[in-house]
Amino acid sequence: MSHAKLFEPLSLARGPAMKNRFMLAPLTNTQSHADGTLSDQEFHWLTMRADGGFALVMTCAAHVQAVGQGFPGQLGVFGDQHLSGLTRLAHTIKAKGAIAAMQLHHAGNRSPKDLVGTPVCPSDDEKSGARALTLSEVERLRDDFIAAAKRAQRAGFDGVEIHGAHGYILAQFLSPEVNRRDDRYGGSPQNRARVVLEIIDGVRAQCRADFQLGLRLSPERFGLKLMEIRDLAARVLREGKLDYLDMSLWDYGKEPVEEEHRGRSLMSYFTELPRGNTRLGAAGKITSAKQAAEVVDRGCDYVLIGRAAILRHDFPDRVRRDPHSQSPALPVTRKHLSDEGLSPAFITYMNNWPGFVAQEETV
Repeated sequence: MSHAKLFEPLSLARGPAMKNRFMLAPLTNTQSHADGTLSDQEFHWLTMRADGGFALVMTCAAHVQAVGQGFPGQLGVFGDQHLSGLTRLAHTIKAKGAIAAMQLHHAGNRSPKDLVGTPVCPSDDEKSGARALTLSEVERLRDDFIAAAKRAQRAGFDGVEIHGAHGYILAQFLSPEVNRRDDRYGGSPQNRARVVLEIIDGVRAQCRADFQLGLRLSPERFGLKLMEIRDLAARVLREGKLDYLDMSLWDYGKEPVEEEHRGRSLMSYFTELPRGNTRLGAAGKITSAKQAAEVVDRGCDYVLIGRAAILRHDFPDRVRRDPHSQSPALPVTRKHLSDEGLSPAFITYMNNWPGFVAQEETV
């Protein structure tokens, strides 16, 4: 296993290099204020991971429009009122030796009605009650992603990641089931990917030359088709406008759910693609030193750490010291999570994950 390789620096096409191969996955944590401004709790949670050895620390999904909020306590980047907290956060992450990245997000039809009123979607969606965006609203959505990237740049972040995964609005555009538009943003796979590609082009055109840009994709669920996502990944890798592509796979070792593509790992469909100077990483149940090394051995440039980073703020440092390091067994106590920098609100959120938080007996 490539334990040593996990701690080799990784250059990116633009901006600072990663000091090792560990990236903090963007994680929902419900800790910030109702207006999207940064809380001390979210600041503490993220900067603690910078202290723990992560080469790149990424925020949770930060919504680029108020109507795109996906969960309570979500960090916002849709207005200048967010700049003060974001500037403090970016400065501190970088001062602790990590790259500071912000994930840009819009929940689309997954926005709770009690938070946003009527959610929006590429097409009318009876199940969620979301209404279709007009053409001018799609263009505004694109422009607001770009404006959010510029705002993150003003705040001092090294770069941003575009959230195109997990059934949120950009993944909704990519889905032939959800996106039934008949304009230039619907129909063919190329048209359904258009808004993602226009956001990439807009960030590149309007942010500084060394501003880093990543994209998160998931190739399954939410009406997505593996070969369509693979073709999109191949295109963005080939065009070289991204610094990194982040594949969220649910489980890095799994096979595809689509029967005709089984017989090999889902991850292998992406590691085999030519990538030029764009770096490729994967997320999905990477909870030990051995598993992190396997992801690199199987062709990724870096690993994204999610639940293992919740369980140990210093997961990279522990792996560096011990090539047999493993995450604690689940469930863990509330005190354990508190000691790892989670606020009561975040612990309550994690309690929704079956088997993650120990259920304490009440007297």
